[in-house]
Amino acid sequence: MKTVFALIVVFCGVFTACSVTEKPAEKPNILFILSDDHTSQAWGIYGGILKDVVHTPNISRLAEEGIVLDNCFCTNSICTPSRAAILTGQYSHHNGVYTLADALYPDSMNIAKVLQSNGYQTAIVGKWHLKKQPAGFDYFNVLPGQGRYWNPILKTKDNWKDGYGGGKEYEGFSTDVIADLSIEWMKNRDKTKPFMMMCHFKATHEPFDFPDRYKNLLDGVEIPEPESLYDSGPETTGRTFKGQVLENLRDRYLENTRNPNYWAEYPELPFSVDGLDAKEQRKKTYQKLVKDFIRSGAAIDDNIGKLLDFLEEEGIADNTVVIYTADQGYFLGEHGFFDKRLIYEESLRMPFVIRYPKEFNGGKRMDDIILNIDFAALLADYANVEKPDFIEGRSFRNNLKGETPENWRKSMYYRYWLHLVDRPGHFGIRNERYKLAFFYGQPLEMSGAQQEITKPTWEFYDLQKDPHENHNAYNDPGYAEIIREMKKELIQLRKEVGDTDESFPVMSEIMQSDWNK
Repeated sequence: MKTVFALIVVFCGVFTACSVTEKPAEKPNILFILSDDHTSQAWGIYGGILKDVVHTPNISRLAEEGIVLDNCFCTNSICTPSRAAILTGQYSHHNGVYTLADALYPDSMNIAKVLQSNGYQTAIVGKWHLKKQPAGFDYFNVLPGQGRYWNPILKTKDNWKDGYGGGKEYEGFSTDVIADLSIEWMKNRDKTKPFMMMCHFKATHEPFDFPDRYKNLLDGVEIPEPESLYDSGPETTGRTFKGQVLENLRDRYLENTRNPNYWAEYPELPFSVDGLDAKEQRKKTYQKLVKDFIRSGAAIDDNIGKLLDFLEEEGIADNTVVIYTADQGYFLGEHGFFDKRLIYEESLRMPFVIRYPKEFNGGKRMDDIILNIDFAALLADYANVEKPDFIEGRSFRNNLKGETPENWRKSMYYRYWLHLVDRPGHFGIRNERYKLAFFYGQPLEMSGAQQEITKPTWEFYDLQKDPHENHNAYNDPGYAEIIREMKKELIQLRKEVGDTDESFPVMSEIMQSDWNK
């Protein structure tokens, strides 16, 4: 009798196991919004001297409803390489996009291809900046190169030509046009499938233009100045190179005033520095740069609001992961600089906010070290797809839920390849407190690099005592042991990420002769 009962129990258990199927995990929609150069200093939610003059109510809205990343960094702070890193989840030396002149080829793997092959509709609208035709997207409508702010031309598969040919002109300001086209695609999507929409704005890239509705924003306002605005070089900070100084931007303003057909069309010209001394000229250039930048960013914020409102109206806001970030940071007068490229904080830091109501509450911040190579892994995770082998980064989904893995990185590796005399090629390491950078100063056959080499130099910063990196402490004996240990870790990191310069014998010579100077 016991035997019969046991067989019945076993049979019922097998039947139950066979008849009950596990419900597949829900796949959320993904709205990935990317701007160009919209640095954290101009977001307001990161504080700083501009927090009371920026116009970013919708970024604040996202922050209140989502999570803000306080330590998100790019691995190569320049537009084309950073965008390639975001899409591929790979460092520049693995995806082959080192400089502005390099292309992401259609046969390269990227996160759009992964999601597309796993049931997602995929689309990208706006700035592509990766030369070749986008791959992995069911729909694309992208700017050629940098594109233009007014009446932009965008290219689809149907009218694509490599370079600046092809495309169709759309009337209006680019930020508005790109958001409207993104919404149009989402409205007409297949509603039986999840989607990934990548909405990529040209703004706030130079020449920092803006729509007429923000023309008078900040009129009569004196923009606060960073403490290092009037730094002029090694004599004030101990830095080891000139950098992209504001005087270069001043000269561009003046040239565009003289020549309306200049390569960039800056707003609010003419510009004059007649009768001003050097300090007054830098001040006036700074004031114009930041006002134009904030006005350009205000149009981004408008359109973020428009995109969020669309999700609400469609009834899909709760099941949509919304990310807003920029491809890198940007100097807004700090160190007397504009532009990016450098391992310094203003350039290295990527502002990042994410909202996903189904998984976490809003109004939080996270200080784990996150890299742009991690974005693809995160999107794969949300799509319920196992991370592909080609992605080097890690998903930080658990980090966002307050469950940071014990083995999460405590330091990050950075490398800028596009060597220029004023901003030399360099690599470095940043951890939770310190930063060490080696400016090796070699072109290394990189496309667009200057051939003149610069003397190898080191820079070190204590970000706790010197958060604005105003004092290069490399020769301070108090940090000697810390620097020695960071050099060891930097070598180890280079091995771990496979960036050992084996193809460049000159680097071996430099490392042997200058590593311990």
